[in-house]
Amino acid sequence: MEMVSIGSLWLAILISAVLVWFASAVVWMSPFSWHKSDFKGLPDEEAARAGLGKPAPGAYNIPHAPTQADYKSPEILAKCDEGPVALITVLPNGMPGMGKQLGLWFVFLVWIAGIVAYVLTRSLPAGSTYLHVFQIAGTVAWMGYGMSAIADGVWFGRPWSHVFKALFDAFIYACLTAGAFAWQFPTV
Repeated sequence: MEMVSIGSLWLAILISAVLVWFASAVVWMSPFSWHKSDFKGLPDEEAARAGLGKPAPGAYNIPHAPTQADYKSPEILAKCDEGPVALITVLPNGMPGMGKQLGLWFVFLVWIAGIVAYVLTRSLPAGSTYLHVFQIAGTVAWMGYGMSAIADGVWFGRPWSHVFKALFDAFIYACLTAGAFAWQFPTV
């Protein structure tokens, strides 16, 4: 039984990353994108902007308490009951440039494909069937692309509709990844 090296899967790693990169562009930027309704404006955006002031880029929560014990204080409990309760990410001022994000996204896709390659080299011999490679690669890729969306729903209040959309996106990306690896997997 001849084992497969990660080096023999370098082309599958790159093909997978390129396919998913383009697919994600279509998923997010297509006129038919199911993500169009993901974000809504605030009822009074100008008042919210004025109220936030000029916080430095970072992650914030409202209401905020300096320690865990402070979250049990009557003041914080009252603020939570009164609302709003929010988690806010503040980005640097200016129109966001997509170059850095797209580059980091591609690095992430290569990383996921590299993990898929590693799992395949430890679980399947050269000459494995297309379907077997597709199943293992697709499962690992789906977990890599999608599982953090569930954690975001559980811990950060991301709407479950967003979570399910992200899992569907991950399924598409996983199928493309699995196809690339199954196509390029070494034969005997």
